[in-house]
Amino acid sequence: MARYTGPSTKIARKFGEPIYGTDKDFEKRNYPPGQHGLARKRKKESEYCVQLKEKQKVKYTYGVLERQFRGLYNKASRMKGQTGENLVILLESRLDNLVYRMGVAPTRAAARQLVSHCHITLNGSVCNIPSTIVKPGETIAVRERSKSLEVISAAVVSAKKYSWIDFDAKGLSARYLNTPIREEIPEKINEQLIVELYSK
Repeated sequence: MARYTGPSTKIARKFGEPIYGTDKDFEKRNYPPGQHGLARKRKKESEYCVQLKEKQKVKYTYGVLERQFRGLYNKASRMKGQTGENLVILLESRLDNLVYRMGVAPTRAAARQLVSHCHITLNGSVCNIPSTIVKPGETIAVRERSKSLEVISAAVVSAKKYSWIDFDAKGLSARYLNTPIREEIPEKINEQLIVELYSK
């Protein structure tokens, strides 16, 4: 499976929530896509179906493919604490996600593109690998020559603040203070369903 590049509203409608952020088209039609979107034939979903949909939703939300996702799950299962919470924290610690959380990109896909096109530095060195796991205490910044990019300037205006990121709007740099607590992460994810799916 290659990375999904189709219409994002279609995916948001599939899961019944705006997983890619504010979406006017989703607000107009917040029911499943397709000819029979409003009239589902099968009302009750199986336990496996619910678990699989939750996993797919998280993959689409963070832009992670199956192999990467499975690798993160295996890593989370080896860590201390609850596997589900560890998985969400690892996803939040990815470089592309932190660039999105900083507010220099409007979406995670845009953040991933900024990273892969060498517009972002990690601890002063250019890093073009979106899946890099950032450790607390490390510094993320926009390259000096990239600070004038229109997409960055427009995104910073409406940037949200998060307690685990110390963002300097003038210097377009941020320090990853600490791994977030599960309750602080705004995404609606039931990670326990994913753990149950992989435990079968």
